[in-house]
Amino acid sequence: MAISVEFRHGVHPPEEKELTNQLPIRRMPFADELVFPLRQHAGKPALLCVKVGDHVERGDTLGEADGFMSVPIHASAAGTVVDFDWWPHPDGSMAMAVRLKVDRYAPQVARPRLVPRWEGLTPAEVVQAVQRGGVVGLGGAAFPTHVKLAPPKDSAVHTLIINGAECEPYLTSDHRTMVEYAPRVLFGIRVMMRSLGVRKCVVGIERNKPDAIEAMRAAVPADLAVEILPLTVKYPQGAEKMLIKAVTGVEVPSGKLPVTVGVVVQNVGSVAAIAEVFETGLPLIERIVTVSGHGLRRPANLIVPVGTKLRDLLAFCDGVTADAAEVIIGGPMMGQAQANLDAPVIKGTTGVVVLEKNETREQRSWPCIHCGRCLEACPVFLNPSMLGDLARVGRYEEMSANHLADCMLCGSCAYVCPSNIPLAQLFQASKTALRRQLASVQ
Repeated sequence: MAISVEFRHGVHPPEEKELTNQLPIRRMPFADELVFPLRQHAGKPALLCVKVGDHVERGDTLGEADGFMSVPIHASAAGTVVDFDWWPHPDGSMAMAVRLKVDRYAPQVARPRLVPRWEGLTPAEVVQAVQRGGVVGLGGAAFPTHVKLAPPKDSAVHTLIINGAECEPYLTSDHRTMVEYAPRVLFGIRVMMRSLGVRKCVVGIERNKPDAIEAMRAAVPADLAVEILPLTVKYPQGAEKMLIKAVTGVEVPSGKLPVTVGVVVQNVGSVAAIAEVFETGLPLIERIVTVSGHGLRRPANLIVPVGTKLRDLLAFCDGVTADAAEVIIGGPMMGQAQANLDAPVIKGTTGVVVLEKNETREQRSWPCIHCGRCLEACPVFLNPSMLGDLARVGRYEEMSANHLADCMLCGSCAYVCPSNIPLAQLFQASKTALRRQLASVQ
């Protein structure tokens, strides 16, 4: 029986979910051109397997998985490959990407994919099918889902936790998925439980989504041991380790993974994507995206083809207001501000939020006054003030010794900082610098 223990610290930013939480999911039409970065997931980017001039159908492979810690990339529409070159990526970098001119006269009906009935598959065959489907974590991290379905043999996984918290302000794609596609989510849970060999599953949903809680409870089959657990509304409730603490009361040790305590955590959208792979035989070629914000003329929850440029997505929502100041991929707490609207929606894009000028802070910051608010906000009990001081002078080894790796970049520290110090951005840059240092040594 899950116990719903509240994790310590965290913050309560304005939810702003009323803009879209009652809007049904609609389908967005195909744009004239789609762009597919080969780097859309944690792990190794996909390997290009098409050339300029090739005609592809919806669901065809554009990039093959490069090893186990990788997934393929598939075309979300029928069209012709017109280029393969560097293209703006939502993370702010440039990435190799396939540009596809969409065939405006194609029926856009995907080729049938023959997928065996999942009941007769071994766990290894389920893992293989999920990898071939290109399924990744749709909560933002884009961790390959099939890897979570194949935990180390020496780990004793006993509980599957489904993350329906969706604690980021503005975002409602998971909320609407649970309300409108609850049976599909439960089917995905059934597949995961069977593959992992677990008999217990808990779906954690924050209490500000009563219709999702009701829909999920009504859809639970009698033969499936799934508990729907209402959670306290607090940010970052949806972070993996925070969710495990809230659901089980167990704390994942520093530097360890959830399987260490016998738990696998999966996002609601990812579970629904697993179900689609076995229901339709199609790979992950589209996803539900919340497009919201006071700087947007017509907020919506949309099924968006992967590869759709941000400018085309915003245009479909009637564009931005005169006071719009910033476009963010993801939520305002952990999302990435965009410098180029040619960046595409990728598999990990949970939402696109347009903020007005009065919702953004000026970039100027002031010296730390050592008020301690960041210590009180940090859910993993770090000292953000000290880490920020170390980051500014490039003392990355000392940051590592003070548990920088445990920082999930939730932004709680930056949110409460009265000096407007961009702590989360400093920590993200420091993590990148540390990885580069390690790579140069190796």
